[in-house]
Amino acid sequence: MLDVGWGDLLSFFGDDTSTKSILLYMESIGDARSFLSAAREVSFSKPIIAIKAGRSEAASRAAASHTGAMTGSDEVYDAAFRRCGVLRVQSIAELFHMADVLGKQPRPRGPRLTILTNAGGPGVLATDALLAGHAELAQLSAESEKALSAFLPPHWSHANPIDILGDADPERYAPALDIALDDPNSDGLLVIMAPQGMTNPAQVAERVKEHAKGHRKPLLASWMGGRSVAPGVEVLNASGIPTFSYPDAAVRAFESMWSYSERLQSLYETPLAADDHAGASVRRELARQLIDQVASSGRTLLTEIESKKILELYGIPTVPTSLANSEDEAIVLARKFGYPVVLKVHSEVVTHKTDVGGVQLNLTNNEEVQRAYRAIADSVVASAGRNAFLGVTVQPMVRAKGYELILGSSVDSQFGPVLLFGSGGQLVEVYRDQSLALPPLTTTLAERLMERTKIFTALKGVRGCETVDLKALGTLLVRFSELVVDQPRLREIDINPLVASPQQLLALDARMVLFGREIADAELPRSAIRRYPTEYISHWTMKDGTSVVLRPIRAEDETLMVQFHKSLSDSTVYRRFFQMQLLESRVAHERLIRKCFLDYDREIALVAERVDKHTGRPELVGVGRLARQRQVEDAELGVVVADRCQRAGLGTELMHRLLQIARVEKIRRVEAHILWENSHMVALAKHFHFDCVPDEDPASVTATLNLDPS
Repeated sequence: MLDVGWGDLLSFFGDDTSTKSILLYMESIGDARSFLSAAREVSFSKPIIAIKAGRSEAASRAAASHTGAMTGSDEVYDAAFRRCGVLRVQSIAELFHMADVLGKQPRPRGPRLTILTNAGGPGVLATDALLAGHAELAQLSAESEKALSAFLPPHWSHANPIDILGDADPERYAPALDIALDDPNSDGLLVIMAPQGMTNPAQVAERVKEHAKGHRKPLLASWMGGRSVAPGVEVLNASGIPTFSYPDAAVRAFESMWSYSERLQSLYETPLAADDHAGASVRRELARQLIDQVASSGRTLLTEIESKKILELYGIPTVPTSLANSEDEAIVLARKFGYPVVLKVHSEVVTHKTDVGGVQLNLTNNEEVQRAYRAIADSVVASAGRNAFLGVTVQPMVRAKGYELILGSSVDSQFGPVLLFGSGGQLVEVYRDQSLALPPLTTTLAERLMERTKIFTALKGVRGCETVDLKALGTLLVRFSELVVDQPRLREIDINPLVASPQQLLALDARMVLFGREIADAELPRSAIRRYPTEYISHWTMKDGTSVVLRPIRAEDETLMVQFHKSLSDSTVYRRFFQMQLLESRVAHERLIRKCFLDYDREIALVAERVDKHTGRPELVGVGRLARQRQVEDAELGVVVADRCQRAGLGTELMHRLLQIARVEKIRRVEAHILWENSHMVALAKHFHFDCVPDEDPASVTATLNLDPS
């Protein structure tokens, strides 16, 4: 059997100029990291539309029985497709409809649809279908309403849907189309034609097709009537206007177009500045040591105190918690914290404390603490055995008004670690208001994760309540995602509740479960998306004594990259790109975010960052890039240094670090394309023992270095 996976196929068809859309029928994912990596890159240039079989448990078992592969959670597939820009559909008909629509029409820039119809009933049904989904009904602008009233009969609908009445002829459709497409409040248009005595479907289609090109909004049509409207349908389809037999199907197509467009937009969004990664290696090592200590003892369940210690290492605030081994110790700690307090069972085997009577809340004096200690001990011993009770933890009772959230992680059989966010508390299984995402997150991805829950509306402030600090909450989610990918031995994490109020974010309880030591480190599930490679962060000093940080680029670096490109002279740009590129094209958002938001399995860019001595702000003064070639273990290397920092050894150091990384990443050969006139870069290549061979173009040379002689 050929060793070809989804990632290989996506890369192949992504490069194929004859392929305009890629349709997938999928039962299992195989190499999730390869699929996500290829899909994210290809989806920027052409639509990927997938139908995933096995949504139900029964269907999933059936798929596994004939493929021999695990299928994984259906909800996780949704999260994965969102992450890489793949549009998921639910039926074969929808699969081909969306290929047709996305291949013929521009993507909507927003969710607002205008409906133009000659029959009120179909317009109402289309509106119902629209509002039941993810899109919106466009609000006609005053200018559009006035323009329509100038030629439509007085009793037209005067609103969206625009009902131009049953006797509408082609000459009434045409100007109405012009106005609807030009309305600034609209992101797309659906034209409905129901055959009536005074309407000729083919003639109306001829007028509609005049609008098939030259606009930046999607135009869809629903020609109702079967064979009687077939000539009109043929005209529309031939002109590139997707046509549906029923308006609700057209509405669902628009909604899918918007979902796809929104998904791609989220890939282009620039995150807020991330936390400083300088201490990442230290906290990762301290957390790993604690986890190894627990695993070495033969335990897989961390205590609450151990779990909270790990959260604190990752900057996730927790309520102060101390251990008491007796009633007297519990009273001493309660007085130290100040009443009221909470007592919880301290155990190395109890997973859910409330299930065994292991939690006592709102204790206000010494006597209540004493009684609570005894009650917890008796209940836990009766429910789980004497060895389950190892004392209690004491912590202050948090009275801050806020929302109870849940933040957790588990391991999917196909995609590895998965994050969960939503409404928390004791009724978490009842409300089931949760959303999933794949780690690691950026601040933008964290915000998208929160937006997919109902509790998010409350977090923004409702009924006079203050809003929660959503920026801080997003940062907390990013830190949590880093914990999940940094510590692969963690099988499950639950923070429930995570209290979110306008004043603070606070983890009141935490539970962590490990994979046992019988699973070797190399066999632990890995994240489907590679984490930020903190191991490649280093410090270096230029010849003039300036200290710089050499680190992998981040999605948040787009703003710094704009300033970097502004600092480059025309000659430096020409030497790096072999041609003059206008600044506007080099700093275009769509280009830069793809240069900053990298898949580190495919490409690693090192930036040299220093502090501007005049402004005190960080600035980039050099970029080195190592882009792996598809299907082979080769990579292309490029380096550019800001003019003001050239001849200071920075280019040499960037190339040195990139070659070190190439060896670690098991790249076999590195190649660089250099202009002959760029004598410094040619000399640099020869310094590192590249073999420099003239190209067919006499102005350039190809420099090649074999890293693996075999």
